[in-house]
Amino acid sequence: MTVLDPAARTGADAALRWASMPMIWDWKVSPDGRQVAWSWSGTGEGFDIYVAPTDGSAAPTRLTRSSQFAMPRGWSPDGRALILGIPTDGDDRERLYRLPIDRPDGMTLLTDAAPDYFTIGGEMHENGRWLVYAASRDPETGGASELHALYRHDLETGERRVLARYRLGDEAAPEIDRDGRTVLYHRAAATAGGIELWLADLDGTADRRLLSLGDRTRIAGSWMPDGKAVLFLASSDTHERVGLCHLPEGRVEWLVDDAARFVERALPDRDGRGIMLVEIEDARLRACWLDLATRSETPIAAQSGTLMPLAPLPGGDWIGLAYSSTQPHELVRFSVAARGRDARRLSRTAVIPPTPPLSFAAAGDYRWRSADGLPVQGWLYHPQGAAKGTVIWVHGGPTWHSEDEANAAIQYLVGEGFAVLDVNYRGSTGFGTAYREAIKIDGWGGREQADIRAGIEALVADGIAAPGRIGIIGVSYGGYSSWFAATRWPDLIAAAVPICGMTDLAIDYAATHMPHGRLYSEEMMGGTPAAAAERYRERSPIHAVGNIRGRLLVVHGLTDTNVSPANTEHGCKALEAAGIPYELLTYPDEGHGVWKRGNRADLFRRVGRFFDEALAGRA
Repeated sequence: MTVLDPAARTGADAALRWASMPMIWDWKVSPDGRQVAWSWSGTGEGFDIYVAPTDGSAAPTRLTRSSQFAMPRGWSPDGRALILGIPTDGDDRERLYRLPIDRPDGMTLLTDAAPDYFTIGGEMHENGRWLVYAASRDPETGGASELHALYRHDLETGERRVLARYRLGDEAAPEIDRDGRTVLYHRAAATAGGIELWLADLDGTADRRLLSLGDRTRIAGSWMPDGKAVLFLASSDTHERVGLCHLPEGRVEWLVDDAARFVERALPDRDGRGIMLVEIEDARLRACWLDLATRSETPIAAQSGTLMPLAPLPGGDWIGLAYSSTQPHELVRFSVAARGRDARRLSRTAVIPPTPPLSFAAAGDYRWRSADGLPVQGWLYHPQGAAKGTVIWVHGGPTWHSEDEANAAIQYLVGEGFAVLDVNYRGSTGFGTAYREAIKIDGWGGREQADIRAGIEALVADGIAAPGRIGIIGVSYGGYSSWFAATRWPDLIAAAVPICGMTDLAIDYAATHMPHGRLYSEEMMGGTPAAAAERYRERSPIHAVGNIRGRLLVVHGLTDTNVSPANTEHGCKALEAAGIPYELLTYPDEGHGVWKRGNRADLFRRVGRFFDEALAGRA
């Protein structure tokens, strides 16, 4: 084993420039719609908070400077302060703070200083006194719990009133209605993968189920502006549906019920006249505004690249995110009437450009067929000149997809002379419900891995890749797939970099700290490790490490609460027992992934050297 020093080096090298590429992570519009706050990585060591007027009249103002991962969770009712969620070194256990936007040095802690539980949300009641959030915190002991509690936290008295206790189904934040009397929240159904909508009264007198469409249907909802209905997206094994659930009777009105459409999000506007539908087709986003009175749809499109609607503004305009593989994220304001063509920049990444400027490679649409004939898509990047080798990038999730979007790690590898294929294997979103759900037929480590192998073989057949000069890399599920490829395809894979990846699916199930992590594993694997023991064992790379013939660089953040570092610890022990050499790179101050700018630059450099040596033969 070789243990690598994770100390970051400074200097205006390519790795540091790519690690400094601005990327927007979360956003919140103020109650009056005049300001938007967001979290930006790349501008500092961690994720920092910026705020700008939504009319574009001024450049962004930076509110935080730290090495932590600050995220906006809400606004005070008067729009003079932000509620921030900040974990310690990426461990995802957020502490909630109040940050006055005119006095950034006046940030105050609202919740526990060193929580061993997870917090979701952080919305301030209109009275400016109550903070509403969910937390895996036991109300009796104050410690971590398997169940979540929905809290009404009185910031004056310190009282934390429990409004509900439940199993968390996803990470959707609780949302207060317009009148400030009721909280909408998401609750896991009896079957893994199902999510229901519930309502809890803020006075603590009632907690009731609003909507359930069966144990296997996931529902994501948000209040309509008048507080008399909830707009929801229902996602099942067959297709996605969009509807309104009218209160108090719970009557459902379907707005979109078309198996040919793959709606990923539905967002209400500010006056209740319409909703924004965000759809994905062949990994490309398209949006339209649906007029509720006429049911007519107005397409929204960027002048170039992608325009993703994020939040409505008074008067009918919207905040959106504009991006492409050659353009980093930009927050913009656009008009529905102009169909998005008048987008005005708000975040202005041009005010903090890397020096010298970055040179982006464009993503090319690449297609092939898997072993069973299923069409698969990916994004292919070519370097300038002859490639040193080919690297396969595998996205995480697996319920996610890669877009025509700037990925700093991919761009760095392309700049270093490697061709890169970013694979949207079955199980990915963005290709319809059947494609997303297909991964559950076999469970993890099934035909979705054959999709990745078939992509490699297509590259070889097309003369883009050469045996002996192919590597693989990914984070989270991409890390698992990198382990899988190295152990199952030694004939193809010359080098693998699993980052925060699972090695033993049973150990991962037991060791994860994420509140809904086990439910997700059960949904994907068809049960618990006890109920599906053979499947968990068969699909775990740890039992096949003796097959590895290529180079291996194992990376993990030691505060990871999603994919526990126990995966890497046990994987490395198995490698040593089998006599397989490997390199180990760990980051004590990182969680699920490597995101701090210095660490990220260090990782890029090390990965670049690793693939240089393994694929191009350059020691």
